[in-house]
Amino acid sequence: MSGERKKHWEAIYQGKEENETSWFQPRPETSLQLIESTGEPTDAAFIDVGGGVSRLVDHLLDKGWTRLSVLDIAPSALARAQARLGDRATEVSWLAADLLEAELPASYRIWHDRAVFHFLTEIADRARYLHQLKNTLEPGGHLIIATFAPEGPQACSGLPVQRYSPEQLGRTLGKDFRLEETVREEHRTPAGKNQSFNYCRFRYQPCTEP
Repeated sequence: MSGERKKHWEAIYQGKEENETSWFQPRPETSLQLIESTGEPTDAAFIDVGGGVSRLVDHLLDKGWTRLSVLDIAPSALARAQARLGDRATEVSWLAADLLEAELPASYRIWHDRAVFHFLTEIADRARYLHQLKNTLEPGGHLIIATFAPEGPQACSGLPVQRYSPEQLGRTLGKDFRLEETVREEHRTPAGKNQSFNYCRFRYQPCTEP
């Protein structure tokens, strides 16, 4: 399955320019707003899972963030982001891996995901994601996650997606995650279509009850 996922996303990135992908944002305002809302310092460990060629990392570097990681299953996507950043690419840790199977090399204070979770339509894949998340996100850390809203598209990039309201997402993540903030975003794709997203910021507070 991992090989099939990698092949699919490599084909997507190799077949389109950065600004032709449906998720392209020259400035990811909502993500930047929610990252600011965490109140974390710019030396907090941060990971963008499924980051691909997203320009979020560019803007965080501009703001002085120093411990940035970007993970994506498609090496070609990361290579494009590195080429765009030029010499600044050395200031970022780049992880070419399938998140569901990766051995993540560090723990993080902020976990950002605009691109992975809503593609996990199988219960087992969602359980693996949560296992990775809980093993990697520091207690008290922040989860910033965007998914298609219930009114959003039923498929993206040739794959089915799972749509969530903030309440549905909270139930799926479980009681270890406390919802602190939600933002609705109507994303307009380069092709001119509107896509409804829900962005949620959760605080990770592992439950000690049996």
